[in-house]
Amino acid sequence: MSAYHQILVPFDGSPTSEKALDEAIRLAGLTGARLQLLHVVDELSYVNGFETAMNYTNEIVPLMQATGEKLLALGRQKAVDQGVDTDSVLIVGGPGRICEHVAEQARSAKADLIVVGSHGRRGIGRVLMGSDAEQIVRTAPVPVLVVRGTGDTA
Repeated sequence: MSAYHQILVPFDGSPTSEKALDEAIRLAGLTGARLQLLHVVDELSYVNGFETAMNYTNEIVPLMQATGEKLLALGRQKAVDQGVDTDSVLIVGGPGRICEHVAEQARSAKADLIVVGSHGRRGIGRVLMGSDAEQIVRTAPVPVLVVRGTGDTA
C-alpha cells in the first residue's frame, strides 16, 4: 500500500461520516497522513418556501454555518486526540453540488485519498435520496474509500 500524505474527509456529523472519520484517523495513524475535514453547508437543502429571504439570510444561514463549524471542531478534536494532524474547511453556499465541492477541495488540498461514509441504500431509497457518496466516487480526482455506516444492509 502506498503511503497517503493528505486524506480528505467530507464530514457532516452523521453516524456514517463519523465512521468514515474513524477509518480515516486509523489510516492516517498507519501512514502518517494529515487529515482535512470538509463540511459543505448546503443552503438549498433547508429551503422550505415559508421563510422570508431576510429571515433566511440573517438567521438560518448563520445558524447552519455555526453548526458546521462546531461539527468540524468536534471532528478535528477527535483526530488530534488520537495524534493525527488535522485541519478543516467549511464551504458555505456557492454554486455546485456537494460532490463538486469535494472534488475541488481534493484538488486544492492535493489529497491522495477521499474517505466518505455511505448509508449503502439500494433501490428506490437510493433513487429518492440520492447518493452523495456515489456522486463523490464518480467525480473525485483521486481514489475514494467508501465506509458503510453501522447497521447498513446490502
